[in-house]
Amino acid sequence: MAQKPMNTPLHGATASSAGPDFLLTDHDFSKIRTLIHQRAGIALSTQKRQMVYSRLARRLRELRLTEFSSYLRFLEADPHGDEWQQFTNALTTNLTAFFREAHHFPLLAEHAKKCAQPMSVWCSAASTGEEPYSIAMTLIEALGERAGAAASVMATDIDTQVLAKAQAGIFTMEQVSKLSPARLKRFFLKGAGAQAGKVRIRPEVAAMVKFEQLNLLDAKWALREPFDAIFCRNVMIYFDKPTQGRILQRFAPLMKPHGLLFAGHSENFSFASDTFRLKGQTVYELVAGP
Repeated sequence: MAQKPMNTPLHGATASSAGPDFLLTDHDFSKIRTLIHQRAGIALSTQKRQMVYSRLARRLRELRLTEFSSYLRFLEADPHGDEWQQFTNALTTNLTAFFREAHHFPLLAEHAKKCAQPMSVWCSAASTGEEPYSIAMTLIEALGERAGAAASVMATDIDTQVLAKAQAGIFTMEQVSKLSPARLKRFFLKGAGAQAGKVRIRPEVAAMVKFEQLNLLDAKWALREPFDAIFCRNVMIYFDKPTQGRILQRFAPLMKPHGLLFAGHSENFSFASDTFRLKGQTVYELVAGP
């Protein structure tokens, strides 16, 4: 049900004595929810109002605007303008870590040993690089030194800012603190001087990963090869069920027979059982065609 525009920026929020910096009406918030769903498939709940305010307020400050309605007019004045990418980047959540959901990687390693070479993996939500680099490290451990020629990782994300960080391949010691000393030594170079306290992914690992910007809602995906596995973890939770279904149907033609689809810990694709069957904990196998 439509709500009447409010004169206060944050519904239910306690404002400081100075008041909030920008005006975010109910109408503006509803429009933002509609636009991010159209652009990125993200279904923002009404509880995300404070998050929307805090993240987009940075864009208003950058553009020296005083209210969200002005920002929305600025966006809509140029449907193909650069600010749309900034808008999408701001509302995209990027939580990641090396070998997150660790039970997936032994399954990937076993699958890699059975695949015809060259094998390929698509990481569809690369974020700042931890996931695709974890995939590449797993393939090296599974296939040995020939992995560089025998396997590749396509890493995509809608957010251009996190992709730039991923491609740089530089991480803080805190980001790699949960990796074993053996993996740190094998897959990373230790920084010195101005880079002290940081590590860089080794060139032979970085060479296996190709980064590209891709929106899962785009009408066409610039992907040419079928994949032995697709990682789409902790992405579908931001989409409604119809959007999830459409994306899963588009994955199938891009996968080799018996290809694996890795989902996030809170995601369930059982509604697409005609296309994917459960193989392990949040791991699905492509159902063979007729």
